[in-house]
Amino acid sequence: MLTYPTINPIAFHIFSWPVYWYGLMYLIGFVAGWGLLALRARRSPGAFTSDQLSDIVFYAALGAIIGGRLGYILFYDGQTLISDPLFIFQTWKGGMSFHGGLLGVLIALWLFARKLGKPFLALTDLVAPVVPIGLGAGRIGNFINGELWGRITTVPWGMVFPNGGPYPRHPSQLYEFFLEGVVLFLILWIYSSKPRPLGAVSGLFAIGYGVFRCTVEFFREPDAPIGYFFGWLTEGQLLSLPLILVGIILLIWAYASRKENAS
Repeated sequence: MLTYPTINPIAFHIFSWPVYWYGLMYLIGFVAGWGLLALRARRSPGAFTSDQLSDIVFYAALGAIIGGRLGYILFYDGQTLISDPLFIFQTWKGGMSFHGGLLGVLIALWLFARKLGKPFLALTDLVAPVVPIGLGAGRIGNFINGELWGRITTVPWGMVFPNGGPYPRHPSQLYEFFLEGVVLFLILWIYSSKPRPLGAVSGLFAIGYGVFRCTVEFFREPDAPIGYFFGWLTEGQLLSLPLILVGIILLIWAYASRKENAS
């Protein structure tokens, strides 16, 4: 069994204002994603200006934060909002939903694509390979907060989390950091390094995230008080399975469209 490295959730103070690791991880994710987005844009000179890239990051970040928080409340913790309406603003305590954040980002990018007069999928293909950076940073934030721990286990790397009871649990936050952050980033970055059909990179992201999330959910404690559907299916899996289906359809459509245009 490994010892959980208890870390003060407050990274530092700016005067009397505390800066939490959780929020800092998201900031690091956005800044790193912005830098990598600029690198991606250089592969297609003239496609997006530096000002447009800055606006894309702003729109995506706003969509991710608002959608992620609202999604968490809607999908996982509506009861707390009823008892404490101010809970929705207490983001430093954790509580962000990827699926809600994804919807927020998609809506934001759709609005910005209309403003630019560019295809919506061109924006999602541009952004998709850098999203895992933010996902990975967010999972480190979950680990520091000691939340979203895994199921009880006997594996040597199990950890006793502060609020997870007396038994060792899978550090599922680190599993997600590795799969959704590191592995998914490498897959998408390498795949997108060559020209791909419109929508293909977005489709691969949806498949990759959905598969990795569904896999880790078998090791992660289901969200209370939701528990399991049908005795084995978690909320995360229920939300990720449609994502895999959409990704497969999008990938097939992307290559079929390229073949049709080439003929």
